[in-house]
Amino acid sequence: MKAIRELSWTEAFLKPTLIRVYFLVKDGILATEEGIVTKTGSGTGTAWVKTTRTDACESCTAKGACNMMGGGKDMEVEAVNKIGAKADDRVVIAFESSSLLKASFLIYLFPVICMIAGALLGQKLSLKYDLNESLFSAGAAFIFFAAAFLFVRIKGNRMAGKDAYRPRIV
Repeated sequence: MKAIRELSWTEAFLKPTLIRVYFLVKDGILATEEGIVTKTGSGTGTAWVKTTRTDACESCTAKGACNMMGGGKDMEVEAVNKIGAKADDRVVIAFESSSLLKASFLIYLFPVICMIAGALLGQKLSLKYDLNESLFSAGAAFIFFAAAFLFVRIKGNRMAGKDAYRPRIV
């Protein structure tokens, strides 16, 4: 029978932290935050986690997914709960970096790219049909920009239903 050696206090403190950080980096996690579960969704596999708002929240592109509670420093986030956390459990929530980048591209860059494409197409068509170049270019840019927002809204609703685009408890 093999004897189990006792861990020093530094090993006991650092090993779980290093293991957790390794798995978070390996899984492509961008942002993590600690919080306390306030309630769980009945049969939905989600939990509401209360966290304290930090300075990192101001620059986060996913801050719209968090609900402010009374305008203070406390926030409540609905997160995917695959580990079975219960009310009053202290947990870590995380956002995947790849999903966050895809959503950021869709929200911020895609409409601008569509607007530029619309302006260029409008300019080319105005030359072909001998129309006012500035007016037709601006009109096409506006139409493409509006179409891009409609696309973003539809695609965003589909993405919101996928667990990959929602915070999760790790």
